[in-house]
This record gives sequence, structure tokens and C-alpha cells, in this order.
Amino acid sequence: MKSKEIVIREFTREDYEQVTALWTEAGIHFRPNGRESRSHLAKELQGGQAIFLVAEADKKVVGVVLGTHDGRKGWINRLAVAKDFRRQNIASKLVATLEIRLKALGIDITAGLIEPENAVSKSFFNKMGYTKLPVEYFSKRQSPDA
Repeated sequence: MKSKEIVIREFTREDYEQVTALWTEAGIHFRPNGRESRSHLAKELQGGQAIFLVAEADKKVVGVVLGTHDGRKGWINRLAVAKDFRRQNIASKLVATLEIRLKALGIDITAGLIEPENAVSKSFFNKMGYTKLPVEYFSKRQSPDA
């Protein structure tokens, strides 16, 4: 499906249902009762360390990315584009906009974690100039929804 105009803008609370539906459609693992709950996302956005962008076409959310940073490194999280809107450079525009916003905050490194079986995301980030690093990720969670 081709759209007349794709607008990249800030996430608003009213976008929440469309964003979570998009994540579900795209097979993104998220925690609606934890860190991706309405209240947690609102708190994260108020803390100044998150940039939450959506791509909108005809008043419908068709793409999303959540960027976070710790003051020195930026992270790309929960990038997804609606199936009917793929192959229109929406993901590239979302990531490029996020990179610009992070750079304006003095963040010179941007990274993303990709699940090993996600070949589409690996190819996308490679084309966007990202380099695969040989690291292993360890985490300790206070709860299953963290």
C-alpha cells in the first residue's frame, strides 16, 4: 500500500493502542504489563532519556521506533513497520531521525540489539551502516515484565 505522505513525529499517549498492535503484527516481543505499559513508557519519556517516534500515514501509525540513551550511548528499540507499508524506507527514516535526535544530545554511538534469528533486521542495520560486534548480552531482571 502506498501512502501520499509519511510523517515522522513524536509518540503521543493516544498512539499507544496502534503502536502495541503494530508491535504485535510485526512479532516484536514487548511487555505490556511491564516496561512497555502505558505508565512505564510515560515515565520513561518524562525522564528525558527516551525518544519515541512514530511514522504516520493518513492519521494511522504505520511505523515506530523507541530510542533510549544513557548519556553516552543510544539504543534503538522496538523498530517496526506495518506490513502494508514496508519497502517505502519508513524504517530508514525512523532510524535516521532518531540518530539525528541522539546526535543533538551529544550521543555519538548508536546501537541495536537484534535476536540471532532476525535476518531482516540484521540486513537492515548492515545497510544503515551499523557494524556487528562480537558481544554476548547478560541481563538480570527484577521481574519477568522488566
